[in-house]
Parts: sequence; C-alpha cells; structure tokens
Amino acid sequence: QVQVVESGGGLVQAGGSLRLSCTASGLTFDRYAMGWFRQAPGKEREGVSSISWSGDNTYDAASVRGRFTIFRDDNKNTLYLQMNSLKPEDTAMYYCAPGVYYGVASLFLNDYNFWGQGTQVTVSS
Repeated sequence: QVQVVESGGGLVQAGGSLRLSCTASGLTFDRYAMGWFRQAPGKEREGVSSISWSGDNTYDAASVRGRFTIFRDDNKNTLYLQMNSLKPEDTAMYYCAPGVYYGVASLFLNDYNFWGQGTQVTVSS
C-alpha cells in the first residue's frame, strides 16, 4: 500500500523560505517521477514542481520558477521542495505524489494517483 506523508509547512512572512519534505513508502521510490502540487481554498489543485525518476530533469510551474527548487534523496525515500522568496499567493495546502514509473518530470495531474494529507503553507503579507 502506497503511503505519502508531507511535512515542513508553516506560517512565514512574504519573502521568507520554507523547505517541504515528503516521504513515500510502499513503492520503489527511486523508480518513480515525483511531483508537488498545491490547492488553495476554492481553487483547483495545480502542479508546482516535478522531478523525473532519475532526478536528471525537473519542471516547474511558471508561477514558481526561479523561486522553488525540487530535489530528491533516494537513499531516504524523500522528496523536497525548497521554497524561497515566498509570496502571499503561494498560500495553499501542498501535496506530493508519486508519478509515472520511470517517468519524466510532469505536472499532468492524471499522472498522479496517490496523495498524502498535505502540509499547509501560509504566507503573510
């Protein structure tokens, strides 16, 4: 059974930084592309950043490009999202999920089927 657990969210002032973590079990972690998504109240879930199974390729949404960095530590079965220069519009529940087996970086929502409970990020102005 695949289990995903996100952590690291919190309240931060605009311009600040946070690092999110995500551990995944019940799958061969280093063979899956991984992604971060977020959902703000009243809005649809949107892709934030993704990384290929090998870690060689990443893809970020335009809204976070240059501010967020996704990376993975396969030895720890852990995915990270380093978030810098945070803005109030980054406020949302953040989720990670495994993507396609031996997959490339993708923010296509249908590539992701197992979700954790999420971690809340709130950026104050």
